[in-house]
This record gives sequence, C-alpha cells and structure tokens, in this order.
Amino acid sequence: MDTAHLGTVPRRGTVNRVGPLVGVLIAVLSASPTVRLCGQDTTAGKKVYEKWCAGCHGDTGAGDGPAAAHMLPRPRNFTGAVYKIRTTASGQLPTDADLMRAIDEGLPGSAMPAWKGRLSDAERRDVMAYLKTFSSFFADTSQHVAALKFSSAPAGGTDPSALKEGRRFYEDSIHCNKCHGDQGRGDGPSAPTLKDDAGFPIYAADLHENWRFRGGGTVEDIYHRLRTGLDGTPMPSFSDLIEQKFLTDEQLWRLAQYVRSLSPARTPEVRDVIHAPRAAGPLPAAPDDSAWARVDRYWFPLVGQVIRKLRWFAPAVSGVWVQAVHDGKAVAVRVSWDDRSQSPDTAWLGFERRVRETVAGDDSGASAETDRWPDQLAVQFPRRIPEGMERPYFLMGTETDPRHAPGSPGIRRGVRSRGVARRVHPLPCDP
Repeated sequence: MDTAHLGTVPRRGTVNRVGPLVGVLIAVLSASPTVRLCGQDTTAGKKVYEKWCAGCHGDTGAGDGPAAAHMLPRPRNFTGAVYKIRTTASGQLPTDADLMRAIDEGLPGSAMPAWKGRLSDAERRDVMAYLKTFSSFFADTSQHVAALKFSSAPAGGTDPSALKEGRRFYEDSIHCNKCHGDQGRGDGPSAPTLKDDAGFPIYAADLHENWRFRGGGTVEDIYHRLRTGLDGTPMPSFSDLIEQKFLTDEQLWRLAQYVRSLSPARTPEVRDVIHAPRAAGPLPAAPDDSAWARVDRYWFPLVGQVIRKLRWFAPAVSGVWVQAVHDGKAVAVRVSWDDRSQSPDTAWLGFERRVRETVAGDDSGASAETDRWPDQLAVQFPRRIPEGMERPYFLMGTETDPRHAPGSPGIRRGVRSRGVARRVHPLPCDP
C-alpha cells in the first residue's frame, strides 16, 4: 500500500486497485411508429422519453444525446437491442421485466438514475414500450423471449470451505483474475486492453464495491450475471460451461458467493460528518497500525472535478474511506482508496489515453503530461472556524476565504507538503 503523512496531521493513503463492473445506461427512447403493447402507450412513452431520456440516449435512441460525449460508460444504444442486464440467455432480447428493472432501479455506477418514484407507473411502462420500437428485433414475433430458469443458492455460502472453492474457480478454472485481478480490484493483466463492442474503453469491475454493480450486488444478482453474461462487453456467459460439464451449477454459485464476500456485508452509508474519537493511547503511527481496526470508517463517494479546468469526466477512483482519531492535541487521519493504475503505471497509459479521447470536454486535448500524474490528496481546514451555516467553498477555497491544505503532491513518492489554497491551482508547497 502507498502511504502519505501530512505534517502534524498524520495523513495516510492506501492504494489498492479499482474498477467498476462493466455496464451501460439503459433508460428509454424516442421516435418510431406508434404501437400499443399490453396496455402500454408508445405515443405517451415518446413524450416521456423526449422530456427525460433524449438528452443522454439521443432523439433516435442511438445513445448519442448531447450529454453522451461526457459519459463512460456511454448511454445505451437502443437501436441494436443489445442489453447487458438481462435474465435471458446471452444474445437474447431482455424481457419486459428486465427493462422495467433497469428503468425503475437505474444502473449503479453509471449515469442512469432510478426512475421509480420520479415517473408514474404508467409513464415508466409507456416509455419501456417506446424504447422497444427503436429495434425491429422486438417486433419479430418468431422470437420467444423468456427468462432462464435459475436454481437457488446452495446453503453454507459463507463457510470458509465454500469461499475457498469459489476462489479456486475464480483463479484457476475460469480465470476471472485475468480481468478482475488477483484481489478483485479490476486490475488484471487484461484490464488495460478491455473495450466494449462499440470500441469504447471499459473498466473491469472492482469486486469490492458490489453497490456499484450494474445488475445488482446480491449473491443472486452475481450468479445471474455469470449465467447470462453482459452482452456487448468482454464479460461472457458461463452457462455453456455447465452444459459442457466443465463445472456444476453449484460450483458457479460458489463463485458468486466468493465474489460477494469481497465487498462489505452492508452497503456503506454516506455520512456528512467524520466523528474522530479520542485515542485511548498514542495516535496511530502508520497506515497499518493495528489501532485503525478499532476506528470507524466513513465512505465518501467521489466524482470528477468538472467545474474548472482541467475537467475530468471519467475518474478511476469512485470513493475514499476515511478514518480519524485524536489525542486532544493532534488528529491522525487515514484515507484509503483504490486505483487500478497506481497512477502512474505505464501498463495503463494507453487505456487512459483512450478514456480521454472517449470522454470529451473543453480539456479533451490536455497534454499527455497528465499520464504521469501520481495519485494526490489534500485535507482542507478553514483558517478560522466559520460562524453560522455557511461553509467554506469546497474547491480549495477562494482568494478572500482561503483554506489550509496539508497534502501530498505525490503519494508514491512519499512527499509531504502544506500550503494555503485560494482557488483551484497547484499548491505553493511548504514542505
């Protein structure tokens, strides 16, 4: 793990690796002949689509709306009728229930939100019917769309012996680690080469963040994805291996149970305030100090900085874990995150260039010098405790209200620094 300490405020960063599970935005579409399907009104669905969906998915449903160029993964292109999240066999159309689930629940880890509660039941059904008009495959009555028959999970899925068997298939039989990495961080040797069927770069999933899995993060969800595959991506279906008796259905369940075991038992709650308890003894002196095991962890999701140049629409780090403890005089802070590329890592330079070429912006022509930027972090403190409800500007303060910002310009170099931030700009370092 890479670490950093920030002056009198101990600062620790731990770099593992990360990667979201392969996915795409499935929302809804526009334009095509009016068809009425099972009480669903495509004329009404078109109105819903044009208001809420065309901005990403495009007027003709080709996944080319005005916002699409800033998204990775790209919004779903409905014209090809290729869907990742299904309960049907690989290469088959999704069921109506599959489409409704994507609309209702959204696709975690992507720009596709959940529409249940935002749109009425009728609006969601109508827009689902409308999206099907973008592809003639849905009008082909000779196609029988049916969900696969899935078995139930075998008991004992959390037993050490079951998880050991699942890991054996992960590493030795199916070789999931080629893409997802030995520890499931999305950093396998094949990961920097991955692209979807449209040619866009695609991240292998970080299996330690099941709340970001596009098709759901339960053991059952994971098993279903193993059976169906994620069409349009490098993630295949493993149903044929069961048919060929290469492995049994129960063994595939063990693999799903092992993958689920890599994530926390519960989805981390996003909390606004970090509560730092008083240490019973000396403050932790290193990131691997055993004292950290007794300190609560706080999860903070991250997004790319798109307010000021250089803007970044496709960050590799999706969040950080933060811990803090004090002794009445000083506070120790540990920050942990995953970055598959170790920033910089020559194996990922080509992939990162392709990401920049894919995700447009006014900085899309940024210098290749950014390839060599290491992971960086900073903790910001107000120069005075604010009064009232107004809080400091989160992007490194302002000229009139600057921030103290102890940080590190290069975690892997182990360099510590501190400075005063008055706007978004490189800190004047005061080692």
